[in-house]
Amino acid sequence: MSVSYESTVVKVTSEGSLAAPKPALSVWDATMITVGIVIGAGIFQTPSLVADITGSPATMLAAWILGGALSFVGALTYAELATAYPSAGGDYSFLTRAYGRNVSFLFAWARSLVIVTGSIALLGFILGDYLTRLYSLGPYSSGLYAALAVVLLTAINIVGLRSSARLQNVLTLLEIGGVLFVAFAGFMIAPETTVAVSTPSSGGVGAFGLAMVFVLLTFGGWNEAAYVSAEVRGGPRAVLTSLLLSIVIITLVYLVFVIGISNGLGFETLRQSQAIGIDVVQRAFGETGSQLIGVFVAIAALTSMNSTMLVGARTNYSLAQDWPVFRFMGGWQGERNAPVRGFLVQAAIALALIFFGSLEKDGFSTMVEFTAPVFWFFFMLAGIALFVLRHKDPHARRPFRVPLYPVLPSVFVLTCAYLLYSSITYAQSQGAVWVAAAVMASGLVVLAAMRRRPA
Repeated sequence: MSVSYESTVVKVTSEGSLAAPKPALSVWDATMITVGIVIGAGIFQTPSLVADITGSPATMLAAWILGGALSFVGALTYAELATAYPSAGGDYSFLTRAYGRNVSFLFAWARSLVIVTGSIALLGFILGDYLTRLYSLGPYSSGLYAALAVVLLTAINIVGLRSSARLQNVLTLLEIGGVLFVAFAGFMIAPETTVAVSTPSSGGVGAFGLAMVFVLLTFGGWNEAAYVSAEVRGGPRAVLTSLLLSIVIITLVYLVFVIGISNGLGFETLRQSQAIGIDVVQRAFGETGSQLIGVFVAIAALTSMNSTMLVGARTNYSLAQDWPVFRFMGGWQGERNAPVRGFLVQAAIALALIFFGSLEKDGFSTMVEFTAPVFWFFFMLAGIALFVLRHKDPHARRPFRVPLYPVLPSVFVLTCAYLLYSSITYAQSQGAVWVAAAVMASGLVVLAAMRRRPA
């Protein structure tokens, strides 16, 4: 029987008690964290793009169903890794076991420097843009609101996992309620009686593939469940249940939403809509109802911020266990069941990015957007890690094994490879491949410096 990496790493507090991740989350808590990360403001934007690219209601719906199915396949792959190696490190732990500390360091570097912290900052700006419409704090109002949100949510998470999980449960339920409200508004509208002949904006398999890029980006984030795999009560079965239940909830919510807005707007109007949520609710309830959309978007941003912060700090904690130079991030407060220092470092980086974004918002958005190739590259490596670890660690106890191995994990890896290719192609078309290259290059420089550092 193998012992998980993180279970061997413990710290002793001043009171002499062991301080390490311990099971404190229910299946429902873990599910709400994952759902809260995935369902965000993007669902109010992506459906019109997918409708325009696919060109027909049936093809559009097929893309969303396939997106759910591919995400389910990915969740099965992650379920084997997370149940065999439960860890606060999530992907970091899988990459370390499969490829060694160098590869996992580069992942953690990119994740902590831009991918997670940049996402937190961007979500903060979305929240700030809405709150500024209600009450402006001056020329940098959006950034100030974003910074206040980071400080407040960090404080709640530092109080302890229990308090942050409770907040997350409430926010996620409100978020789901907002999305379903828009969907049901669409069902209340009499469907269009005339059907226009639709054609995709670009033809063939390539068009459907492009549509899948947007669909899978909207499904992105379910893998974050792996970061709390060591903290879910009930062991491997609970982790598996949480992962799969998350995908089922997300897929059902998305399908209901897409069908609802398609019914309310009609397919041709959906293709052309720039604000589908506002358009649907205005038709159903008039101007008063449409004002609620801003509230839903703000709640979605706050929900995703909290859940992203909750799992992101755990990467900092895991990184500190392997590299002495980052040991200042390694403290785990046992009574709070939280990596307090990891949260503080994460907040500091996010606040620095918000400051930069307040001065150069377009440049900041570009910096975050074009790190997508880095994300998909490491996501693909995590999928391949399942094959590597079955070979390197054949005797490890695997409470759950992916069915139809190696077919289903291969489908997941190929999906990630396609999205990696698409993100690189898009970055090249915008002349911004250098952004992802710069993030990786900076990580290589730091890695080389640490390797030269005396033990």
